Amino acid sequence: MIYNRLATEKLKSMAQLFPLIALTGPRQSGKTTLLRNAFENYRYVSLENPQIRTYAAQDPEGFLKSYDQYVIFDEIQLVPELFSYLQQVVDEANLPGQFILSGSQNFLLLERISQSLAGRVYLMDLLPLSATEKSTPIQNDIYQELLEGGYPRLISMQIAPHDFFSSYIKTYIERDVRTILKIQDLSKFRKFILLLAHQAGQLLNATSLAKKLSVSPPTIENWISILEASYLVFRLNPWHANLAKRQIKSSKLYFYDTGLLCHLLGIRDQEALTISNYKGPIFENFVLLEILKQHRAKGLSTQFAFFRDQVQHEIDLVIELNNQIQLIEMKASYTVKTEHIKALHYLDPYFKESKLQHFLINFYDQTQKRSHETILSWKDCSGQL
Repeated sequence: MIYNRLATEKLKSMAQLFPLIALTGPRQSGKTTLLRNAFENYRYVSLENPQIRTYAAQDPEGFLKSYDQYVIFDEIQLVPELFSYLQQVVDEANLPGQFILSGSQNFLLLERISQSLAGRVYLMDLLPLSATEKSTPIQNDIYQELLEGGYPRLISMQIAPHDFFSSYIKTYIERDVRTILKIQDLSKFRKFILLLAHQAGQLLNATSLAKKLSVSPPTIENWISILEASYLVFRLNPWHANLAKRQIKSSKLYFYDTGLLCHLLGIRDQEALTISNYKGPIFENFVLLEILKQHRAKGLSTQFAFFRDQVQHEIDLVIELNNQIQLIEMKASYTVKTEHIKALHYLDPYFKESKLQHFLINFYDQTQKRSHETILSWKDCSGQL
């Protein structure tokens, strides 16, 4: 099944300006399908093919002469020898959209690009499907959205989330962590991923994690960086303005897919999710992802943060874009309570009213615009923010 990906338009426009386009993202997020459909006149070369990879590694100059323009090189990080030669080829040709590069191992691909191709390449990452990118209209069931996540193959082939994510984690651990990152104690690393799932949407405490796993805090930071570069998790930093003394320093941690998060938490069906103590953090994670996917697909450099002070006043998400600040609360509930609205206005005294927009996003199906805030349906969160 082919999905209409929001990133397509931006990638095509950038291919008119940059000689190189690089698309990264999680495994199975749909990178190859997007590129082969968006750039259908390009030749496609997969460097996972052992014979092609050997040729490229042993004779990179000859290899690039065989594929001199309008080529998609998939999993190019597997042949690091190519990058310095690519620099020479694109500098000589000065041809927009000459090569499209893609890869799942972001920690390797970005390292090579920064060393050899800086200033010549437009970078974009492709995350799993957003709710609006799925071919069918957004479902009425928010619980199904949370449980299945956005990996295209899981959805198009109707694979049970438990079966899909069990295989996904095993492949990631065995292929990336063991063979590429050289982590020796895989059982401890698996436990680490499970512990992180229980901290989703919460303040990250590396010291506490280190004690539970009997490793050092620097090891925890290194492992988190690995998961970030692998597109399993990301961090949301605290919001800073002129309130430095009131801000906490710890970041929050989220997962790039709520289906994966539910799987790691052992939540297998709607009944379990409905009564779970993690329903709120999972919904918060979902909304944040929907907004994040929209902004990244458009190539926007948006500042996302959360606000929390020393007396526990908190706003789930603060978005700064074009001199406008959006204050957003997410509640896994159909009911709008007075305290939910009150929380949205903690930062109001520090800004001119014209700069602020207030949104409460919940399970409700209809969006309501009020005098000082908008009650936004989860179905509309990505389109209006």
